[in-house]
Amino acid sequence: MTKTANAPSCAGVILAGGLNSRFSGCNKAFIDIGERRIIDNIYGVFKPVFDEIILVTNQPMDYLGWDVTIVTDVYPVRSSLTGIYSGLFYAKNPFIFVSACDTPFLKKEMVETVVSAIEPGAAVVVPQTANGTEQLCAAYSKTCLSLMERQIREEIFQIKHMFRKVRVKKIPEPILREIDPELVSFFNINTREDYAKAKDWLAGHHPSGGHGAAILYPERYAKEK
Repeated sequence: MTKTANAPSCAGVILAGGLNSRFSGCNKAFIDIGERRIIDNIYGVFKPVFDEIILVTNQPMDYLGWDVTIVTDVYPVRSSLTGIYSGLFYAKNPFIFVSACDTPFLKKEMVETVVSAIEPGAAVVVPQTANGTEQLCAAYSKTCLSLMERQIREEIFQIKHMFRKVRVKKIPEPILREIDPELVSFFNINTREDYAKAKDWLAGHHPSGGHGAAILYPERYAKEK
């Protein structure tokens, strides 16, 4: 069950099964951001929110130091969809909240906002910004399992493909910005350039936004200007 009040039972799932091909093969979960590794930050966010935490990885020996349930992909295909499917498959709770292991600035308030928005009949609860939906900072119901399995077998790995077939509750950007003004919860590290941006953001961060937003999302910031 979830520790967040007034929300359906939900597990927290960390996806750590990527190839890290754009990061020279290094495991991004163990990158230092400030004085903490990314995986430590995400675990620290999840711990007070969820009673059940699942980590999906194909390198389970690397994560034995955390108090989590470690599982591997049910299907031998590396994709975010297969990771979400595996988290749902093994979860004891009827919902899961999903985060990738390369999101250094995920906020506890963002997790709580998504989880608290779960309601009967909704198969997916997902944040939506001007750039689209954030599928890897979202909640999924076990009712999605059969549809996900069908997509995986048909090699359709785009998560949003199933949104047309289930009830999706979208959390609008104004609500998201109330708890995360710069939307840093959605920033993920794919490349060395992204890593440099993350360190620059920490070094020059201003709580009022602006400067930090321009560093992490230069293209978005230019459009807004």
